[in-house]
Amino acid sequence: MKKFIGILITGASSGVGEALALHYATQDATLFLSGRNKERLDAVAEQCRTRGAVVFPEVLDVTNETGMADWIRQCEDHHPLDLVIANAGISGGTSGGLDAATREVFAANIDGVLNTVHPALTGMRARKSGQIAIVSSLAGLIGMPSAPGYSASKAAVRAYGEALRGRYGKEGIGVSVIVPGFITSGITAQNRFPMPFLMSAKKAAGIIAKGLARNKARIAFPWQMYGLLLMISALPMWLIDRLFSRLPDKT
Repeated sequence: MKKFIGILITGASSGVGEALALHYATQDATLFLSGRNKERLDAVAEQCRTRGAVVFPEVLDVTNETGMADWIRQCEDHHPLDLVIANAGISGGTSGGLDAATREVFAANIDGVLNTVHPALTGMRARKSGQIAIVSSLAGLIGMPSAPGYSASKAAVRAYGEALRGRYGKEGIGVSVIVPGFITSGITAQNRFPMPFLMSAKKAAGIIAKGLARNKARIAFPWQMYGLLLMISALPMWLIDRLFSRLPDKT
């Protein structure tokens, strides 16, 4: 079982990112937390400090490639990164129209992951140790017509993470892909449709942390939704089309 001391989490100001920060906030931990909302991020950092962790919050957008690279280098100067969690992401774009909104989702969910993972790999490869965690989604297991941009972005980072695991495992670097269902967060708060097996962020963080400690390749939950989607993905496309045609629209 791995123990992590130097931990970087993007999207740490709310939802799963916040819950993971609180989970890892222990007396011997050094946390590097990023988010876009300074007030919420500072509040999370303060909670982590009360638990004994040393915390460095940074207001930063993961789509800022240069800014992310500089920040991660600075984090490494403070403390070697044992665990990097590329968590930041959005479910839908705020721009009007499918094209602009989809590009906004791709920038946050795909470029944001690359901007986090690639700089982090530099130090980990030099040390031949470390754990990378990429947050995908159950929506990335099959193309969802109700959320084409989100579904495609999460499929991309899932496949990328699984490929990186095979590429860098021989160098002592673990890569885990997190594939959650519905979790209480600012993203799910916007949904106006039933969300089966909706899970608290705290419970999700516990499941994720347990999987990361074991360097589990794919941390997918809840198992009921995961199993159902795997079965659906094995169906013929005409039947999948019929099943998914009734899903509510997102971006």
